[in-house]
Order: sequence, then structure tokens, then C-alpha cells
Amino acid sequence: MPWKESTVLDQRREFVNLALSEDANIRFLCRRFGISAKTGYKWLNRYGEGGASALHDCSRRPHNSPYRTAASMEQAVLAVREAHPAWGGRKIRAWLSEFGSCGNGRGHHPLPSPSTITAILHRSGAIDPVESSKHMPWQRFEAPVPNALWQMDFKGHFPLLNRLRCHPLTVVDDHSRYALGVDACAGETKEIVQPHLTRLFRTYGLPRCILCDNGQPWGTRDEYRYTKLSVWLIRLGIAVSHSRVCHPETLGKNERFNRTLLAELISTKTFTDLDDCQRHFDQWRMIYNFERPHETLAMAVPASRYQPSPREFPDPLPPIQYNSSDTVRKVQGKGEIFFRGRVFKVSRAFAGYPVALRPTSTDGLFNVYFCTQQISTINLNDKT
Repeated sequence: MPWKESTVLDQRREFVNLALSEDANIRFLCRRFGISAKTGYKWLNRYGEGGASALHDCSRRPHNSPYRTAASMEQAVLAVREAHPAWGGRKIRAWLSEFGSCGNGRGHHPLPSPSTITAILHRSGAIDPVESSKHMPWQRFEAPVPNALWQMDFKGHFPLLNRLRCHPLTVVDDHSRYALGVDACAGETKEIVQPHLTRLFRTYGLPRCILCDNGQPWGTRDEYRYTKLSVWLIRLGIAVSHSRVCHPETLGKNERFNRTLLAELISTKTFTDLDDCQRHFDQWRMIYNFERPHETLAMAVPASRYQPSPREFPDPLPPIQYNSSDTVRKVQGKGEIFFRGRVFKVSRAFAGYPVALRPTSTDGLFNVYFCTQQISTINLNDKT
């Protein structure tokens, strides 16, 4: 799509700032922002020749990473992790030091530190960010790289002068605190949310994981927490995690962002309609990302730590495929599957889709997967 007339300056600012970040791919960003390469380079050249005063928060980091871990070392780390899924950075480094073929004295590359190995695991999606957060104080948790985890929630709705209500949908990158979206919605349904997320995915790429609460449209409060929206996200290759019930701190960064949105914008103005809300949301989001110092980031701005994901939005959705060794069953209309003469409930949200059953190390216990995400466990030993 071309530049939006009402926010053309804001979009130029966002494009230029992201294009000047480390390892930015200019043509890749042009495609994401729906502009031609000619237009993108025109604005970059103008900024390079003196620029506009509005573009004063641009990153000037180098365009290469000479100290990045070698690809062969990253592959070795991931191979050990795949063989031993419960091992963390310290154990993997110790194993590579003793038995690996690419460590000090045994190959061409020095061994990375345990923290670097942990970052490699996060970057590759080998560690669930939400599960990782459960093993440390929540205040200290932070995804190690951009787009490893997005947090998504609705800010509480508020009245408009036209007697309707605005339901702000907010999406924040966990690592950088970059506000990916602040959208004025008329409600909180899949039909409203999915187009907004599609736009974000086309612009910023796909995250590895999205963390959301247990309410509609992305969750339910019963034992089967999946909805049609979360099924769509999983099909895109995005892991879906839900915050712990009665623990809003799990969504701490998004909760904090929503409080800032309320204090700095919503509580200071009255809004005519949703279009009026969106204009103010867009203006405030640019200030938040590119001008407002963030205390948690040592007074840097979120844009200084963010760059879009290289994972493209797939259109159309890829086919669902499983391993030849998997047992595949189709989920029936009420969310049940039939396996070995018995009926097991999975979730109504997956009705009509195939799921894969994979045996565990415990006899009679099977994990149930939809695409790449485990969604349930069935126990043949349970006679109830």
C-alpha cells in the first residue's frame, strides 16, 4: 500500500529510523512499508543530506556484526539443545568444551559464553520465552532479541463523543518495548482483531511467540484455552502463550504500556469517534517509539533496539504437514479426536483440522500437536 495521506510524515520517520538500524535491508523494508525502492532511497538520501528535524532519533549503529557467533558454532549449539532439550547455556557450553568439535583447542572457533549460547537458543526459538520467564522474577524477564516475543492486549475501553466506545488494541515488542500497534477498535472480536494483526505482520514480519491474556478473542478461561484467532496464529508459525490466570504481571510490559497510554493520551483528551482516536494514537505512537526516553532502556528510545522480523507473512497460508512417524487424527465438530477406540477432547477451536499424536517417554502418554505447537496431552492409562 502507498503512504497513508494522514500520517505520511510519521511513516517516513518510522521507515527512515528502521532503515538506519543495524543490518537493515532497505528493499526488504520498502516491501514491508508498501513503497517502491526508489521512494525509500529518496527519503534516505534526503535525510543523509541534512534530513528533517523530525528525524532526530535515528540509530547510527554499524551495519555489520564482526563479533557475531559463527554459523557453524550456532549449529553445534542447536544440535546439542535438540539432543538434550532440558539443557541450558552452561550445560551446553560444558558439553561442547569436553566433547564438541568446534571449541578451543579442538577446532577453529572459540566457545561462546553461556549467556551467548542462551541468546542463540532464544533467537532460534529453542526456548519458550514465557516458560523461561516462569523460572525468574517477572520484573527481570526480557526477551533477548526483537520479535522473540510480542505482548498483546486490549486497553480498557472508553466512551467517545458519538456515544460509541473505543477498545484500544495494543501490541508491544518485549525486547525493545517498541509499540508495534495502537489501534482504535469498535470491539474485541476475531473479525476486528485479525485484520489489524495482518497489517502488523505484513509491516513488521512474524514474531516467534505472542503472549496474550485468557480472554476473547485469543483465549478462554476454561481448560481448552484456544480460539479461532489463536488457531490462525499457530498456522502462521507463531507460538501462542497465555498469561497465568490472576497474574497480570505476566503481561507486565503490555500492562505498563497501557498505563502510559492512559496517562499520556487517553486521560488528557476527549475523542469524537474512532477515526479521531486513531489519528491521536498514531501521533502518540511515533513519539513513544522515537522521542520518549524509556527508563528501563537506560533512557534510550524503543526504536534504538528494534528492527523488523525477517519472517515474512505467508499468503496464502502454508499447508499443514506432519512427520511420517506421527499418528494424525482429524478434530471433530465438538473438539474431540478418536484414538485407539477412545474419545479425547482437544478443543472445539481446532474442529476440522488434523492434529498429530506423538508418544512420550511415559508409556501410554501422548502429546498432541497442531502444526508446531503442543496443544494437549492424552493419557491412555487414565480410565475416566
